Amino acid sequence: MKGLSPATGSLQGVGFALLAYGMWGTFPLFFALFDGVSALEILAHRVIWSCLFLALVITLLKRWGAIARLRHAPRQWLPAMACALLIGLNWGLYIYSVETHRVLQASLGYFMTPLVNVMLGVLVLKERITLVQGVAIALAVAAISLQLFQLGSLPWLSLSLAASFGTYGLLRKQLAFDGLSGLFLETLLLLPLALLLLPLQPSHFISELIAAPPYTTALLVASGVLTALPLLAFAGAARRLTLSTLGFLMYLNPTLQFLIALWVFHEPIVPAQLTTFALIWIALLLYSCSSLFQPRRSTR
Repeated sequence: MKGLSPATGSLQGVGFALLAYGMWGTFPLFFALFDGVSALEILAHRVIWSCLFLALVITLLKRWGAIARLRHAPRQWLPAMACALLIGLNWGLYIYSVETHRVLQASLGYFMTPLVNVMLGVLVLKERITLVQGVAIALAVAAISLQLFQLGSLPWLSLSLAASFGTYGLLRKQLAFDGLSGLFLETLLLLPLALLLLPLQPSHFISELIAAPPYTTALLVASGVLTALPLLAFAGAARRLTLSTLGFLMYLNPTLQFLIALWVFHEPIVPAQLTTFALIWIALLLYSCSSLFQPRRSTR
């Protein structure tokens, strides 16, 4: 960044990262405010208002030229549609987890996401992993197997959240879109589906929104704004921080969700779940240590 020392740029990057991950981590508090609104309806409004807000941001930043260039990349549209469907699924599952008081499962899913990314890299991209990373994946598999054995059921919500976001990240890397343009395109592609989720004509949509309690209307509109703001903060952090620093700070998100589930929503946690979390945390510690020291070894 021009005019900024490396130390100042890193400090600003940490601030942006804490803002992004802090907002994502406290999302359960926001979605818990909705009363009598279904998860599908919240998801539809989240897509609609995100799209409108991002269009406003793109206009203010004069970035429509980058959006216009997307028309000249037809081969990117199919992966973009897949990304849109995956992120829409992830958003819907997350809202559902809050609505059904399963924030602990959601936090477990996001704790598992880095390990799912490693597994997808091995299975799909044929990437090589270190012994420590292999042990981390084995611990994660053991954690899920243990919960299946002790509770008799898979944590399907956690696995779905991790798999959808992990696969989204895998496909997103193949697209030549920046974060702002990519999210706008994804919400734009999801817009027809979002409108289908609301069984209303456009005129009825406006009248129903006006007739709704102001509190509910404000929350629905805010859901779109709060979807875009953390992404913009994350983009600022990504330009200023190394990937290892970003990866370390990322754990703030599921940690906040975990604490909110226990201390605010008072969700019960049984020994089998606690054991699963403990094994996942150990796996993440091994994975993080391996990721931090691996680049240093490769530069010798």
